[in-house]
Amino acid sequence: MGVSLRENRFYKSIAVLLCVLATGVSAAGCAPARSFEGELERIVKPYEFNLVGWEFNSIFNEVEDTFSGEPVDKDNGAVTVKEYFNIFDRIIRLETEIASIKSGEKTGEAVPLEDEISRLQVRRLALQKSAEPVLEGQIKDTLSGLGIYNPTDVYVNLSVTFPPVNFELADPPYLLVISPREKIETLRTVMLETDLSREASEKLETTVDKLGVSSLTVKLGGVATYPSFVSNRGDLRFVIDTAAHEWIHQYLTFRPLGFRYFLSLQGIARDYDVTAIDETLASMMGKEIGGMVYDRYYRTPGDTVPDANGETGFDSNKEMREIRKTVDVLLAGGKVSQAGAFMEEKRQYLATKGYYLRKLNQAYFAFYGSYTDSPTSVDPLGAEMRELRNNSRSIKDFLDRASFITSRADLKENLKQIAEQAK
Repeated sequence: MGVSLRENRFYKSIAVLLCVLATGVSAAGCAPARSFEGELERIVKPYEFNLVGWEFNSIFNEVEDTFSGEPVDKDNGAVTVKEYFNIFDRIIRLETEIASIKSGEKTGEAVPLEDEISRLQVRRLALQKSAEPVLEGQIKDTLSGLGIYNPTDVYVNLSVTFPPVNFELADPPYLLVISPREKIETLRTVMLETDLSREASEKLETTVDKLGVSSLTVKLGGVATYPSFVSNRGDLRFVIDTAAHEWIHQYLTFRPLGFRYFLSLQGIARDYDVTAIDETLASMMGKEIGGMVYDRYYRTPGDTVPDANGETGFDSNKEMREIRKTVDVLLAGGKVSQAGAFMEEKRQYLATKGYYLRKLNQAYFAFYGSYTDSPTSVDPLGAEMRELRNNSRSIKDFLDRASFITSRADLKENLKQIAEQAK
């Protein structure tokens, strides 16, 4: 049965308005900046992403779409989604071919290929407005099938998906990640404009580093604004996983874990452990729910998972874990300069193995280290969260348990209770 796009977008437009109001309140409630914060604000101001402006633009688009939508056929709509991503695959191949021609590695004419890309981009943009609500509906139905509706269903059983699943395939902002040099921890994050050049990124990092910190600009794959940003440069599975991941962040905002994470992001009560728990939970749930959506609507016979080590057999995950362990030891011993030199040496070594990183520093590990379910993570939190998932009756049970955890002590207590119940 088709879902009313008009009804769905009406509720989404209301959710966007609530998000805009929340953004305005949080911005108005900032305390006077201290010297570091004041200097940082001065440095990043020319590069900051205008989140409030983007949110207002989104609500007007949602209201407009409310009165022009048609029912969405989520099953047949998969054909449209596949065409959208097939076009993207073709564009990537053409871009690679053009780069080879321009570098002299391959002979041929680049102009006809560039013209083809232009035509494909027009078709892809036309498909996007149809592909987005199809994917949103498929994720929503999967959540409903799991009994996951809204954050209040712990107390009141209402079969209404809230926040409504809503994302835009777009070019997401960059994120400036700042860590102390003496330890690996997220000190501050700032959302930056979407078209930040490499030169501007490196200039900004150099200036910020003079404040005595370690910084890194990262191109985000998704952002839990409302609607969510989801990168339009990802493949189908990436987009589904990321859209589910960002929805979990939005859902968690109305539970203790997510609320504490929101306070940490706003600088009101910074808590690196809460950040790691929230990001790990969203990552785990995004992959599991995303896999269910992909299997139901898009998996075909013969689909395989790519070998993470490629053809070289080089285990980059193991190497990154060993690098992180050594850096932690050096920093714990107060050897900050040696840690920096070690990371640069290893960055160059990784490049010889085909694993290219623009920068490897404390901020890099602070950002990627918050996803403790990652194969590169050395944090035992990832294993503990997986243990909690494995001992939960269902995905919903896992989400309900984890969304009330606001410290590592809470997590250990939950695992202790599970172990006692198993006796």
